[in-house]
Amino acid sequence: MTRKRTRIMNKSELIDALAAKTGFTKTDSAKALDGLLDVVTETLAAGDEISLVGFGAFSVSKRAARTGRNPKTGEAIQIAASKAPTFSAGAKLKAAVNK
Repeated sequence: MTRKRTRIMNKSELIDALAAKTGFTKTDSAKALDGLLDVVTETLAAGDEISLVGFGAFSVSKRAARTGRNPKTGEAIQIAASKAPTFSAGAKLKAAVNK
């Protein structure tokens, strides 16, 4: 099975694309992106969700404590309960990706 190699956009490329799309300067685009990331992080850390109709939703899922295995020794270890950020794609985003 051959796997198609995908291109990964880094933060500076995202800022460049945002500036080109909006007409903002790169500095303003960087501030806007940093602000968005801060708001998403703070909202999820507070236990709240963000829903962007058509694009998707950011939320936090809870993982229960469980027993796992150390892959080297096979010894049972206790894995603590944790929270994990999740993203669920909306209908418009899914449709755009599946064109």
